[in-house]
Amino acid sequence: MANFSIRPHNSPFLSHPTNPNLHSVSSTRFISHHRILRLSLRVCCSIKEKENVKGNEDISPVLSGLRVDASERSGSVSKSENDLSSGHGIDEVGSNLNWPPWRNVPDRYKLIGTTALAFVICNMDKVNLSVAIIPMSHQFGWNSSVAGLVQSSFFWGYAMSQLPGGWLAKIFGGRKVLEIGVLTWSLATALVPFLAGYMPGLIFSRVLVGIGEGVSPSAATDLIARSIPLQERSRAVAFVFGGLSVGSVSGLLLSPSLIQNFGWESVFYIFGFLGIAWFAGFQFLDGQSSGPLKSISVVESESDSDSVLPKKKSTTPFKLQQLPAALKEVPWRAFLEYPPVWAMIYAHFCGSWGHYTCLSWLPTYFSEELNLNLTEAAWVSILPPLASIFVTSIASQLADNLISNGVDTTKVRKICQTVAFVSPAVCMTLSSVDLGLPPWEVVGILTSGLALSSFALSGLYCTHQDISPEYASVLLGITNTVGAIPGIVGVALTGFLLDSTHSWSISLFAPSIFFYLTGTIVWLVFASSKPKNFSKND
Repeated sequence: MANFSIRPHNSPFLSHPTNPNLHSVSSTRFISHHRILRLSLRVCCSIKEKENVKGNEDISPVLSGLRVDASERSGSVSKSENDLSSGHGIDEVGSNLNWPPWRNVPDRYKLIGTTALAFVICNMDKVNLSVAIIPMSHQFGWNSSVAGLVQSSFFWGYAMSQLPGGWLAKIFGGRKVLEIGVLTWSLATALVPFLAGYMPGLIFSRVLVGIGEGVSPSAATDLIARSIPLQERSRAVAFVFGGLSVGSVSGLLLSPSLIQNFGWESVFYIFGFLGIAWFAGFQFLDGQSSGPLKSISVVESESDSDSVLPKKKSTTPFKLQQLPAALKEVPWRAFLEYPPVWAMIYAHFCGSWGHYTCLSWLPTYFSEELNLNLTEAAWVSILPPLASIFVTSIASQLADNLISNGVDTTKVRKICQTVAFVSPAVCMTLSSVDLGLPPWEVVGILTSGLALSSFALSGLYCTHQDISPEYASVLLGITNTVGAIPGIVGVALTGFLLDSTHSWSISLFAPSIFFYLTGTIVWLVFASSKPKNFSKND
């Protein structure tokens, strides 16, 4: 390598040498010293920032993601000249600045992101059976009644776990209940191929999937209520629960190709493994967090004064022997005496009726009534949840902006829920009336209405946290228990009416329109987002 001379008086960073033979310095050595100087300046800047806060106290060995040892703090460099000249030392330090990428993301955003991912897996495990049931029925010789029994068994567990899930989330926290729920439904999903030939075992496995997924909404509601301030709440709820739409789309897209190439068993193995992997990753994330989940009362936000969530009085671990006493402490009577709670219960029932009946019967409607082939009907069924992802992002941003600009929270929730109910009612009315529209226009109308129903994520689904962050998970458990009834009764009743009347307008659309409109009236009259203290001592 060519050498060149550097005169000491030409370089402000090098002292005058005592030996004239040292005037020749390699270009590599100069570059290394220059890089060391830049690193020292960067470290000094970090130290200076710390001194503004702690005065003359010792500086922590880790400054803003950059590890500095004792020799570097004193101005010397401990790395060997060979390492520095090769650049390895600098690269190693630089690689720690922003790794992992989520290192500097606030803990509450990490929790919201991982919770949304859990909801994606949740609906993937819910819709995989709706696709796999076709080859399973052929293999095991099931008729439509048996296939319907297998699919409805999910809602048995889902309905049973709502109240217990909300109560357990209140006692143990949403994080713990969520991770147990994910592990439960994932293991039960992976067991389906082993139990498919034994009907009681298969039904039991699907009930377990319903139980695991049933506790998740209440767990997520508790997590959001305790970690997200009011101005961010609509976006947090929309982001988390929007994962359900992403899961539906992902499951419906992946399941057919997996079944065709690897057999129907593959969707249960792969989707179950995803949930188990999420559980393992959530443990790692939990270990990386700086401490226990902060309640909303300590989140830096202007909305803190609006919260009625009390700070925890003790950090003593909860014992199982305390469960009966904790159950008695829940103000059940106060819930039932408060009219806005009844508005939430009825609104949840009405919304679930339209959602579950359409989720179960729209593919058949597209195929039989609109004369689409099975492939077209399957792809069209993806459009409503796909459009919901787009609508959800707009609705949540709109709701949070209105609240941040001073609009009353109750008014915002009523506007959003009204859009969520009136839009599908109007679109179903247009679809049920013979207007001579071509099939794809009917598909577009129904897709628009069902997509706009996602405004409920910024209406009803935020009201539990608005009213009482402390009991939000219990309140959602109450409303979601009633909301699970249409999954059991509504789906079966639609089939019965269809056999009796042979009319899609009467069997599918008319009941949904009725519940959407009556739900709107009840919501506008009785709903409220005003914080309420349900404590018995109040």
